[in-house]
Amino acid sequence: MRRLLAEHLGEFDQIFDAEDMQILGAAFDKAWEAVQASGVIYPQDKVELVRAILAKHIIAAAKDGERDHSQLRDGALLALAKSDLRNTPRGKAASVMPRRAKPR
Repeated sequence: MRRLLAEHLGEFDQIFDAEDMQILGAAFDKAWEAVQASGVIYPQDKVELVRAILAKHIIAAAKDGERDHSQLRDGALLALAKSDLRNTPRGKAASVMPRRAKPR
């Protein structure tokens, strides 16, 4: 987790102290747990993208001053939902059944 956040910190790595990193880490962990608990299964090639979306949102919100890990988590999950990565019906694995166009 810290590696993933560090990869996305870029020039902002000097903004956050150890306590901030604990908060960001907790928010990321809780967001990822929520994704896993949701039952949505992303294709293997999208998992790192999903995690990157969560991390980038958490970092951006924290950079703007947010430190409440619940707010950071919820905002990251909302950003993921808006990303349109999940394009399959709930409970269906995207990697199992690709969508097909209906015959006309």
